[in-house]
Amino acid sequence: MIFLSNAFNALEQLVTHRMRSLLTILAIVIAVTATITVVSVVQGFTRYVSNFLEGLGTNAVFVAPQRPAGDAGKSLGRVELNEEDFHAIESQCSALRRVSPWVPRQNVKLRYGRDEITCSVEGVAPSYHTVRNFPVDVGRPFAVVDVERAQQVCVVGREILRKLELDEDVVGGNLLIDGRRFRIIGVLASKGSFFGQSLDDVVLIPYTTALKMYPVFRRNLVVAAQAVSAEAVPEAKAQVTNLLRRRHNLEAHQPDDFIVQTQGEILAAFNNVGAVAVSVLAGIVGISLLVGGIGIMNVMLVSVTERTREIGLRMAVGARGREVLLQFLTEAMTLSLLGGGLGIALGYALSTLASLHPHMVDVVVPPWAVLLGFGISAGTGVVFGIVPAMKAALLNPIDALRHE
Repeated sequence: MIFLSNAFNALEQLVTHRMRSLLTILAIVIAVTATITVVSVVQGFTRYVSNFLEGLGTNAVFVAPQRPAGDAGKSLGRVELNEEDFHAIESQCSALRRVSPWVPRQNVKLRYGRDEITCSVEGVAPSYHTVRNFPVDVGRPFAVVDVERAQQVCVVGREILRKLELDEDVVGGNLLIDGRRFRIIGVLASKGSFFGQSLDDVVLIPYTTALKMYPVFRRNLVVAAQAVSAEAVPEAKAQVTNLLRRRHNLEAHQPDDFIVQTQGEILAAFNNVGAVAVSVLAGIVGISLLVGGIGIMNVMLVSVTERTREIGLRMAVGARGREVLLQFLTEAMTLSLLGGGLGIALGYALSTLASLHPHMVDVVVPPWAVLLGFGISAGTGVVFGIVPAMKAALLNPIDALRHE
C-alpha cells in the first residue's frame, strides 16, 4: 500500500511538471527503444540466415579459389580450381558423400519464343540437387549421361516461369540460352528469396556444357560438397585442405590459394555482423542511460529542494527517514519506468514497421527483450535516484521547516 501511495504521489509530480519530466525520461526512451529494436532485428536476422543456410543443404562444404592478401598472395602463380581438382576431391575425400562443381554465370540472355529476359545460369552435376537441397519439382533432374555428353538440357526455376508467363507444361519445350537451344527437362522446387534476391531466378545446365559455352570458367570452378554427417564436417574440411595443398604444390610457409567454408562458418560470419550491431547498441544504450540517469538525479535533487518544507512537515508528524527515502526512490523509479514503457512501445512499433518492408526479415520482439527493457529502466531509477532519496531522508525536520 505504501508503495502504491508513493507511486500515485510520483504521478502527481509528473503531471505537475510535465515538460521537465518528459525531457528527463527522453534518454531512457531512446535507450530502451534502441534495445528493443536492435535486439529484435538481430534475432530476426540470425533466424533468417540460419533458415537460409539450412536450405543450402545438409552438412554442406564449399570450396572456391581465393588469392591470399598481401605479398603472400603475390608470390603465388595462377589461383584456380579446375576439373581435375573436382575429380580428386570427389574420389579421395572419404568424409564427403556427394560433390558437385558449380559454375555460376550472371546476366545471361534467355529467350523463349518472342520473350527475352536476363537471368543467372549455373553449371552443375547431378549431385548438386542433393548437395544444395535444390530438388526438381516437375520433370527430372540431370542424369550422368547429360554431364558426360555435355547435353544442352536445362532445369529452370519458378521465377523464370513467372517472368516468361509459363506453366509447368513447358517441360519438354525449348529455350535459347545466349543463342544456344536447350531442352527443358525439369522445373525446380521454389526456394524463395534471400534479402530480396530471388533464389528461383536461375537456370541449371550440366557443368560440362557450361564450361564448353564459357571456357573462361574452366579454371575457376566452385565446388559444393556434402559431408557424410555433421560430425564429419571438420574432417571433410581437413581432407579437402590437405588434398588441394598437395595438388597445388604449396610449401609449408605458403598460405592456401583456396578457401574451404562450412555452413557453420558462414553462419558464424553472419553472427559476427550481429555481434557488431549489439556492440554498437551497448554503446548507445550506455550513453543514453548515463544521460537519462543524470537527468533523473538532477530532477529529483531539484524536487527535494522544492519540497524541503513538505519533507520537514512529514517528519514532524511522525514520518521516518526510510519512508521519505522510499517515497523519493519510488518517484525516481516511476520516472524511469515510464520512460521504459514508452521505449518498449516505440521499439515494438519500429520493429513491426521494419518487418513490413518487403526486403526486411521477419522481426519478432522476444519476451526477454521486453523484460530487459523494464529491467534497464528500473535499475536506472534505483541507481540514480538513491542519492536524492538519501538527501531527503537525512534532512533535519527543524531545518526543513525553516526552509523558505
